[in-house]
Amino acid sequence: MKEKLILALDQGTTSSRAILFNHNGEIVEISQKPFEQIFPEPGLVEHNANEIWSSQISVAAEVVAKSGITGEDIAAIGITNQRETVVVWDRKTSEPICNAIVWQDRRTSKYCDELKQKGHVDLIKKKTGLVLDAYFSGTKLKWILDNVEGAREKAEAGELCFGTVDSWLVWKLTRGNMFITDVTNACRTMLFNIHTMSWDDELLSLFNIPKSILPEVKESSEIYGETATTLFSSKIPISGIAGDQQAALFGQMCTKPGMVKNTYGTGCFLLMNTGDEAVYSENNLLTTVAWKINGKTTYALEGSVFVGGAAVQWLRDGAKVIKTAPGINHLAETVEDNGGVYFVPALTGLGAPYWDQYARGVIMGITRGTTDGHIARATLEGIAFQVYDVVKSMEADAKAKSLELRVDGGAAASDLLMQIQSDLFGFEIVRPKTIETTALGAAYLAGLAVGYWDSIDEIQSQWIVSKKFYPKLEKEKVDKMLHYWHKAVKCSQSWIEE
Repeated sequence: MKEKLILALDQGTTSSRAILFNHNGEIVEISQKPFEQIFPEPGLVEHNANEIWSSQISVAAEVVAKSGITGEDIAAIGITNQRETVVVWDRKTSEPICNAIVWQDRRTSKYCDELKQKGHVDLIKKKTGLVLDAYFSGTKLKWILDNVEGAREKAEAGELCFGTVDSWLVWKLTRGNMFITDVTNACRTMLFNIHTMSWDDELLSLFNIPKSILPEVKESSEIYGETATTLFSSKIPISGIAGDQQAALFGQMCTKPGMVKNTYGTGCFLLMNTGDEAVYSENNLLTTVAWKINGKTTYALEGSVFVGGAAVQWLRDGAKVIKTAPGINHLAETVEDNGGVYFVPALTGLGAPYWDQYARGVIMGITRGTTDGHIARATLEGIAFQVYDVVKSMEADAKAKSLELRVDGGAAASDLLMQIQSDLFGFEIVRPKTIETTALGAAYLAGLAVGYWDSIDEIQSQWIVSKKFYPKLEKEKVDKMLHYWHKAVKCSQSWIEE
């Protein structure tokens, strides 16, 4: 008999991917398709939700076709997605009422300031584990209801659905039969109580959001239902959902308290497993739900760096210093060090631990001797410095030193960036054989629910190290670099005043 496979749908910020995994957790086939990034004004970021769906379903069709299998050969589908991005659609027609508002979008910054002035920060943090910021879904949803013509009336009448991207994909895959989300996505909306594990009436009242617009919240690994599309020759169970960063934590098998991973994607997202305790941060980190499996909730501390790989994209597409993203490594290696140049890539504000939505990117220390190589190196270092700041905050909250950092995501393929990261920390950076750990985590969650894998222990045995990076730089040099980095961060902060 032919071995069945797991299909992971990985819907990211800039592209949609579909990956088929076998029982050993190995990639059998992969397909990827970028989609349009819409920037109506500075600070605003949107996606066309129908294009998200069409790109996602087309790559799913492509991997099935390329691998020569049928729907009967797929044991289950797992979904992982860009989080906090808001889609609102008509319950009857399944048509979005406007563009999706992306997690990077800053249009509700002033409204967040108003809520802070009214003293709602502690209430929101206590119930949701989140800081009050435009990053999360709640204020975006309120903006749509207040600004899209007829939206609030339709919402009050129960005619609209709100979902993060996972909800939208499940709705489309089941032709409107299922309106659900999972705990890892729900906990990023600023509307979900991470202690009662349910939508919170007090928060819904604060944001003036009707409960009827919200999806049903499920666990991260359970059989939710089956596909109803014509894409597959048979109905396939949809049985795993997790927001991209929680999926990566699971894919990295950071299943014990204290284990830390970082995903170097468009942004950088660090999560530390804190077990069954929701640890509150005193260092501007988020307390979040890592996953819920078999009725047991696992929590994590999270630090979000808004601009990680996106800094390399900007160097390529905006500044046109490099032609391809991997080209940054070769260019950065043309110089021995950064030549005194520091790049704070606060292109959409600063995330943890600063949370400054008015910060903007700065390149400091430019002299007549500065070359494009120095700027390329400063870009990679700017990513690594931000990760350093977050891990140090995590260590302070957890009251424990990190011994290693497990890494994944596109930019984790850069040996130079990983070496810089290890030099800054003074400990090991561990890159697994499969760096597609976000999709792998979704596959694992889906496979566990249908018995494709028997247990987490069975999966743990599959996790294989590809390469370890050890620190090489003297502490004095590292301390000097950190001094100038933090000086540069201060220069970038509170730049926007209006």
